[in-house]
Amino acid sequence: MKADVTLDGDQLIATRHIDADPALVWEAFTTPEHLAAFWGGDHATVTSGSVTVDLRVGGTFQLETRGADGSRRPLRFRYEAVDAPSRLVLSESHTGLITEIRLEPSGKGTTVVVHQRKLPPELQTERARTGLAGILDRLDAVLEDLTTRDRSRTT
Repeated sequence: MKADVTLDGDQLIATRHIDADPALVWEAFTTPEHLAAFWGGDHATVTSGSVTVDLRVGGTFQLETRGADGSRRPLRFRYEAVDAPSRLVLSESHTGLITEIRLEPSGKGTTVVVHQRKLPPELQTERARTGLAGILDRLDAVLEDLTTRDRSRTT
């Protein structure tokens, strides 16, 4: 299953089922090394040293993405809500972008819903839509690899 992402004016809404427990998905969204592994999706990389997480309301989450062309883009967000293990809300002061991440238990896994509001015009694009899909698809691959390695260690 791939991510389903809809672009509607100044909003992007992405949904993706992940075959992992909500607590593990929460850990992925709140731990620098996990964020570095999936945040760039298939269009950018993130060096783990660039990721910082101050997981509290008013705290910051920042990282730097690097495009295939060598371009660098620093991102900095403020945590507006931290409701472990089910909800994060992030704001980006430069553009006004608001990102809500919801983790909903679903069968033996988690449904991840990312709702971005107040997208600036430069992010109201097909590239932004496919980029967000790629991030969630990469999250699934990273967590699948992690759970497979954990299972092989215990057997």
